[in-house]
Amino acid sequence: MNIPEILSPAGDMERLKFAFNYGADAVYLGAEDFGMRAAPKNFSIEQLKEAAAYANSLGKKVYLTLNTVPTNEDVKKMPEFIRKVAQTGVHAVIVADLGVLSMVKENAPDMEIHFSTQVGIMNYVTANAAYALGAKRIVLARETSLEDIIEIRKNTPADLDIEAFVHGAMCMSFSGRCLLSQYLNGRDANRGECSQPCRWQYQLVEKNRPDRHFDINETEEGTYILNANDLCMAPYIDMLCKAGITSLKIEGRAKSFYYVASVTAAYRKAVDTYVKEGDNFLCPVEVLDELTKTSHRRYSTGFYFGRENATQTTDSSTYIREWDLLAVVTKYEDGRLYCSQRGKFVLGDTIEVLQPDGSVWSFTPNKIYDADNNEIDNTAHAMMAFSIPCEKEIKPMSILRKPAKN
Repeated sequence: MNIPEILSPAGDMERLKFAFNYGADAVYLGAEDFGMRAAPKNFSIEQLKEAAAYANSLGKKVYLTLNTVPTNEDVKKMPEFIRKVAQTGVHAVIVADLGVLSMVKENAPDMEIHFSTQVGIMNYVTANAAYALGAKRIVLARETSLEDIIEIRKNTPADLDIEAFVHGAMCMSFSGRCLLSQYLNGRDANRGECSQPCRWQYQLVEKNRPDRHFDINETEEGTYILNANDLCMAPYIDMLCKAGITSLKIEGRAKSFYYVASVTAAYRKAVDTYVKEGDNFLCPVEVLDELTKTSHRRYSTGFYFGRENATQTTDSSTYIREWDLLAVVTKYEDGRLYCSQRGKFVLGDTIEVLQPDGSVWSFTPNKIYDADNNEIDNTAHAMMAFSIPCEKEIKPMSILRKPAKN
């Protein structure tokens, strides 16, 4: 049985720890330079050392993104940066550029190399070429179908890892290579600065009628012709495993620790259920339920089942948000949950608890105490410390939430 790695995003140390504690086998992250996400905090060299050491203590792994398309100015600085990265203990680097590949091989010859989805690998000839160039892993283009993945696995070396995205935002451009953001407002998507113009709402304007905006389709709101649905392959984990995928990748380095924890826990449960049930796998209802409790766009299966089954465009740039994050548990002691506030709730609200093992439990606290042990009726202050009586022992790093009000 092929049991794939669950690979989660980590925009900072907090998100890395939530990913690992909620079931990730590995995380991918960016340094302060040369990654494909400029918005997240990302990691300094010292923080990369900390991240790798933390992963090693758990028997898990850290992969560093070096997958931008560098300029001439960038490449002057990269060799020294790569040599520093090699000393941090990260387990692999993800590259998309042949020049970066050559610099990694020269300056960090023992470093494991993964070929990024930006390379656009969709067939076994390209996969084998990547292997010949030194790739230990290929991250497939998101446009690759399940049928093609099976064919790639059959025609590539067994020790070549195959990684594929299974959840999260989809880009309307092939393998994320996009010029729209750079063209429209000077933010280069291929260097981590995408302003996501594909999410904007568009209407048609005729040159001689600048005050008239024409709909491109039949809705009154205009159209989001470039705006892709989110990917969700949790119901089909058994098919992905049988296809020979080595690593199931969750998108979202710019997303919150709550997103990372919740989605990771869901996919952990899905994979563990497959390992237990095998050919009798049926995705647990609680997995599908959990995946509705983080912000997301309408879900689809992307291109896994062919273009004719790819419901790619969604009619809104906004996320579906049906649950509110309330707090993170810091400890359980003497019948109380001690928490750090992340959102307001009031006495009488029913709270749902998501624990690191993916289990969910609900209760209604009858009291709230502030940090000085005074009784209060709400948690109105950002990041405030508070405690609530709780009959059940709850693990640290558990998350409190409640349904959002319309």
